[in-house]
Parts: sequence; structure tokens; C-alpha cells
Amino acid sequence: MAQMYRVLMLSLALAAPAAAAQEEGAVAQADAASIVAAQADAAPIAAAPVDPVADLVIQPAGDHLIEEYLWVKRPVVVFADSPDDPRFKQQMDLLEDRIEDLAVRDVVVLTDTDPSVLSPLREKLRPRGFMLVMMGKDGNVYLRKPFPWSVREITRSIDKMPLRQQEIRDRR
Repeated sequence: MAQMYRVLMLSLALAAPAAAAQEEGAVAQADAASIVAAQADAAPIAAAPVDPVADLVIQPAGDHLIEEYLWVKRPVVVFADSPDDPRFKQQMDLLEDRIEDLAVRDVVVLTDTDPSVLSPLREKLRPRGFMLVMMGKDGNVYLRKPFPWSVREITRSIDKMPLRQQEIRDRR
């Protein structure tokens, strides 16, 4: 996720000078050479497709409060002590593989990989190392897991929640 964020920021930084140069009509050769060199360096990383659904569903926790999602989304919070934690990487891969299933169930995945910053979510949920927390739209914690869970397991647990069952009945 952090790598996707860096790629996005790099592509935006590269696109802004190129767009400004097109409006002015000419680009200095030195600037063009540096942009081409930067794009060549970024090409292997930027080759990965960017999924707009994943960007909406998976977000860094930052200063988000659970109250922001009350009755609107089902937060699934993934905590780790580092973005390089193998369990964190595995969990994010599992989530990104079936992101559409989470979007259908109004899930927002919040990630927090910096234990040195005491975010509102860390204060409330008190994780130790890696932890997956599944919450309902009512703000209650329904599940805490110290290991990665597949989207299939997560969606089955969500589908058993009373509010989700009511949503399914209402959509029929």
C-alpha cells in the first residue's frame, strides 16, 4: 500500500511539470531529460495497475475516527508494527485480491503501521503487534485476530451480522 502511495505521488509530481510545459508550448531539454530519466526509473514500479476501488476501500488510518464511519461503513482495521511485517503484507495481499467483495459490503480497510504515533484508533483498540479488527456499522468491535484472515472468512463473518442480514433482505 505504501509503495502504491509513493508511485501515485511520484506520477502526480511528474505529471504536473509535463502539463505546465505543454501549456507554455516548449520544454527545456534539460528538464525534458530529467523527466524522461525519472519516468524511466519509475516505469517498473508504475507498471502495476492502479485500482480506484482499492484506493477508496483501503486507506491509511491517520487521524480517522471510528465515528466518521458510524452507520455508513464497516471498518476493518489492520495494525502492524511495520509495513514490512510479513503478516501485514500477507493480509494486504489477501484484501487486495478480492477488494470488490469488501466494497459490496461497505467495508473500509484502515491500515496503521506506525506504533510510535498514537493515533485515535490505536488509543481505542490497543493493538499489540499485528492485529486485524473487524467492526460493525454500529461502531462495535466484532472480531479481533492476531493473524491474517482471508476475504472469504471476513465476508462470511460480516454476512452473519444482523445489520448485514437486514441489508440483504432490503435489497431483494
